[in-house]
Amino acid sequence: MSVNDSLQPFREKLAQNGRPVVVDFWAPWCGPCRAIEPGLKRLEQAYDGRVDVWKINADEQPGLLNQLRVYGIPTLIAFRDGQEVARQTGAQPQASQARLFEAALSGERPASPGLSSLDRLVRLAAGTALVFLAYRGNFGGLYLALALLGGGIMFSAVYDRCPIWKALSTRIGELLQRQSGSQTH
Repeated sequence: MSVNDSLQPFREKLAQNGRPVVVDFWAPWCGPCRAIEPGLKRLEQAYDGRVDVWKINADEQPGLLNQLRVYGIPTLIAFRDGQEVARQTGAQPQASQARLFEAALSGERPASPGLSSLDRLVRLAAGTALVFLAYRGNFGGLYLALALLGGGIMFSAVYDRCPIWKALSTRIGELLQRQSGSQTH
């Protein structure tokens, strides 16, 4: 079975399903997959009759995972009307998983919780310290790399509030989505 052959039945099953779906890509040997299982079961019960939960063993469907660009497990993907609306990779807390179920119901991407004020402050302080060290070294040689690293760390504290970054990242995301859409047809 080719990669495209494994995607077509999955898409058909999504299209025929009358409810939103959260797909859990997991594997029996995956510790984080087992760690999120209890919370996922509670959410499945809480959303019973409103959101379906499908479990797909990553070891048994590698072509499907490749086609859906699932590169790590556990990965949860929310679908509504056959379209992906949200995705989470890694062991996330139940509250984060609940946002995924809500996204499946509403069809809207969940809001990112963002960084806490403390996280922002720590990143700004660390980046400033690195830039200061680079300044003390006259930005020569490795000090220039240190300054760039410090600038990157400082930017990571505020990027989600930068309108230029938002405009560029949205535009790049749209271009990549169009490109990937043209490759699958």
